[in-house]
Amino acid sequence: MKRKNIKAYVVILGFASLLFSCNDQLDIDPQQSVETGQALATSSDVEAALVGAYDAAGDADVYGGDIQFLSDLLANNGDIAFVGTFAQPGQVYDKVILENNSFIANTWLDSYRVINIANSVLANISKVDEAKKARVEGEAKFLRGSIYFELIKLYGKAWVDGNPATNPGVPLVLEPTNIINEASFVSRNSVAEIYAQILKDLTEAEALLPPTNGFFATKGAAAGMLSRVFLQQEKFLDAGDAADRVIKSGRYRLTDTYAQAFNNTGNSSEDIFAIQVTSQDGINELNTYYSQLQRGDVEIQDKLINQYEAGDERLGIYEDEYTNKFDEQFAVVPVLRLAEMYLTRAEASLRTGTNIGGVSAVADINTIRERAGLEPVTTVTLPQVLQERKLELIFEGQLLHDIKRTKGAVGTFPYNANNLVFPVPQRERDANPNLTQNPGYLGG
Repeated sequence: MKRKNIKAYVVILGFASLLFSCNDQLDIDPQQSVETGQALATSSDVEAALVGAYDAAGDADVYGGDIQFLSDLLANNGDIAFVGTFAQPGQVYDKVILENNSFIANTWLDSYRVINIANSVLANISKVDEAKKARVEGEAKFLRGSIYFELIKLYGKAWVDGNPATNPGVPLVLEPTNIINEASFVSRNSVAEIYAQILKDLTEAEALLPPTNGFFATKGAAAGMLSRVFLQQEKFLDAGDAADRVIKSGRYRLTDTYAQAFNNTGNSSEDIFAIQVTSQDGINELNTYYSQLQRGDVEIQDKLINQYEAGDERLGIYEDEYTNKFDEQFAVVPVLRLAEMYLTRAEASLRTGTNIGGVSAVADINTIRERAGLEPVTTVTLPQVLQERKLELIFEGQLLHDIKRTKGAVGTFPYNANNLVFPVPQRERDANPNLTQNPGYLGG
């Protein structure tokens, strides 16, 4: 594995874990902390910090690749083989994660860095020019809500696993952390509390954001992320309605071919939200992990290939035991695509027995099949929709969470197995005595 260098870039000092690291990239001198009120004095300062939040969200340990890659390793049931040399991803692939796994720790740490910058922006929103205030607030809430959603899915039990009101989630921090002291030693909030904040942030973001906003978050991005959240909670009508809002906005269009949805140096017509990567900035770690050009760490197995129908043009993304979905190093990393919205609306229509948006599940599935070069179907079942979802969104980080919300299994592990939840990083627990461990791990 070729692990890319990560910038030691911090806008505002985050959690206590920033002070405890064995990696050079995380050796942050606590004197680099700043008082938010002093650092963000003008509208331009706050807007620059917001750009810093996007930059942090595109880090390799967050949407730059590891959130998708690690969850897909954990979800693997023989479709892929991890052939890399790094032990930490191998632990995830084998479902025997150690508490000191540095990949797991860095995703936690860098996700909270995004949240902390977003909190700093929101704490200083009054300084933003009035004409920009709603958009800036909406973008910060979109990023905070989205990252909390990723954290709770990985480090907490699924919404459908036990009681969300009592299951431990992750710490909920809504104010900027500028100085590390005992007040920084937060406890874990419940899964339900985290979901409530996610819904609040994303709902408010959808109301605040404009329909178009360059490659930054938009009204459609917030609605698309809401559709994912509602799907995890089995709020199928809400999920379908949110997906329908994205589709009906007319702002997005499926690319003519499946291959055209990937390896683009800018957002495609299908991208609702994507991480920007150029030769000067951004990281596409999925290129490192999956690309045949890099001879990446993941080899595609026949078990996956055999799940596609004959004539499915999506098979074109596979070549010589690799996927070419991420062959272009300096290409955007899709986070939300329009195809997912059709699949979500189809599933929601089936589960609710309605035609959400006045469109049948069959019609939505045929939209996806037609793009893949397949014959239309006249009827569709829920298992067929879920399988279509898997093949369409493969390697985009959704499979693990689909398995959990549908109460499936990964090999011999049921959806609620402790092995399918990340541990709270040991260095976080060493720094913060108030953090409890997940079941199945030392201290859990």
